[in-house]
Amino acid sequence: MEIKYLLAFGAALVLTLVVMPVLIPFLHKIKFGQSIRKEGPKSHMAKTGTPTMGGIVFVLVPILVMLILDYKAFATPEMLIVVFAYLGYAFIGFLDDFLIVVKKNNDGLKPSVKFLLQSVLAVVFYICYTYVADTSIEIPVLHLSLNIGILYFFLVFIMFTAESNAVNLTDGLDGLCAGTSLIAIAPFIIFSLLKGQHDLAMFLLAVSGALLGYLRFNLHPAKIFMGDTGSLAIGGLLAATAMVLKQELLLIIIGGVFLMEVLSVIIQVTSFKLTGKRVFRMSPLHHHFELGGMKETQVVLMFWCIALVFAALGLWLGVI
Repeated sequence: MEIKYLLAFGAALVLTLVVMPVLIPFLHKIKFGQSIRKEGPKSHMAKTGTPTMGGIVFVLVPILVMLILDYKAFATPEMLIVVFAYLGYAFIGFLDDFLIVVKKNNDGLKPSVKFLLQSVLAVVFYICYTYVADTSIEIPVLHLSLNIGILYFFLVFIMFTAESNAVNLTDGLDGLCAGTSLIAIAPFIIFSLLKGQHDLAMFLLAVSGALLGYLRFNLHPAKIFMGDTGSLAIGGLLAATAMVLKQELLLIIIGGVFLMEVLSVIIQVTSFKLTGKRVFRMSPLHHHFELGGMKETQVVLMFWCIALVFAALGLWLGVI
């Protein structure tokens, strides 16, 4: 079994490292480049035209690796929910990215349409999951299981919609989202092993290998961006994984960086609407530090360190 874990991680890593050098020039050739929003930092305008939709690779490669190594791993309802959450939110992101590329501006899917699609998937996964599991949540540290009934629907709905959007907001600096996502996935690999969910652990290792391979080309200066295809997929993956492992509450802590990013946007918008003043130089939060004089690489490294603290705390709370 340990060999399969290593094979899943290694095969996904190597395959991604092989595919990326072929994909990047191809995306350049067909002009699938990123359009940078005008409201963002001026220094980011130099990134216009950088190939996007790199998330396609780290979404499809892990699934291909799993099908080759052990196609029976997808036989359980829990695994199917995780995989289809990964694919489903990736598809929403792909639609958004495709429209952005075609229109040559940063306007993809209308926010209302995007949220509607995210919401529909959240409802579908809630229904599918409650057919095979109850509506209880585990209380960390106390080792209690609490059945919250219909409230579980609202928890799952918020998890999927908020997590996918939060990860999406974090994708604003070279290497930021991929690095923090890798760190956030790590505790769930350990939780999977502790709960005997070996197939899920293997899949998450394959995703981690593919993400690490992608990160090789996404570090500053990035040669490719993941786009909404990748960021929404990761958000959906984290939410689905937390749900099937009954670690819904720990997702809040483990995904602390994503929570910080989305809260910074909420605070900024609310403050400006109510008082006409901004709390941050710019939101999401990573831009605040960037405009404060920190180099992009310094901001990314700082957020990686913060993500490590959150992940370690969440893991500790989950195993004590």
